[in-house]
Amino acid sequence: MFLRLADGELMISSEAGEWPLPSGALRAVLTRYGAPFDADVRSTEIASLRLNEGECLRHVRHLAGYDVIARDYLVYEHADGEALCALAATVTAALLHLGQAQAARG
Repeated sequence: MFLRLADGELMISSEAGEWPLPSGALRAVLTRYGAPFDADVRSTEIASLRLNEGECLRHVRHLAGYDVIARDYLVYEHADGEALCALAATVTAALLHLGQAQAARG
């Protein structure tokens, strides 16, 4: 599963297909499920996607001291507030649902 920007529109893609996301979906999902990103936490940046001016989505991996396996997070940075992060699996599931629901509505 991955996100890409096509002609200014955010798309979510999987082996099953590709769906455009409603405008503002990423911000809404990260506002709902995210928490402020602690930049001091040791994490490794895996990828980043520049969205609009002042907006960026970063994929980071973090291994907490009590975890055995590192976890993937998405960090949404925007100009008018603090960066938000949430587990990548949670954000991906929500965005996939929104993309597919919008496509079903036509």
